[in-house]
Amino acid sequence: MLSEKMINALNEQIAFEGYASFLYLAQAGWFENKSMVGCASFMYRQSAEEHMHMMKIFRYLLEMDAVAISPAIKQPPAEFKDVRTIFSETLAHEKRVTASINDLVALAIKESDHATYAFLQWYVTEQREEESLMRTILDKINLIGDGAQSLYFIDKEIEALNQATVAAEKAEGGE
Repeated sequence: MLSEKMINALNEQIAFEGYASFLYLAQAGWFENKSMVGCASFMYRQSAEEHMHMMKIFRYLLEMDAVAISPAIKQPPAEFKDVRTIFSETLAHEKRVTASINDLVALAIKESDHATYAFLQWYVTEQREEESLMRTILDKINLIGDGAQSLYFIDKEIEALNQATVAAEKAEGGE
């Protein structure tokens, strides 16, 4: 049985994951408007992944006989400065998600909530991978530069990363 504090914290995480999904969707749209289809595809996939993260928590709460709240989502921005800024802000957002997951893990430990602790371990691993991926993208942007002509190469690099990730997910069974 989940405590009220844990239920509330997990419902807050649902909203956090939902916002991330819509933020990445807005970024995908920005990229698509700039004809950066590789970056757009990457961010559409990230948006879908964040939605799946949200739904995992939603379903977990229901499985644990708790109330899962469908969150109101704050409107994300629709305009962004440039590619480097988008990925810098995305890395910063992923770090905030990691901190939030870590807070949930700490709460589960404090409350001896072994089921939630075990459930959250998937998120701990996922966040490590997400932060690493965003740092890799930023490293590539820094190597290539972000001038007008460099955007083509950035788009191709991110498209290649996206395709590699999709292929790896298929090989692992779609997780």
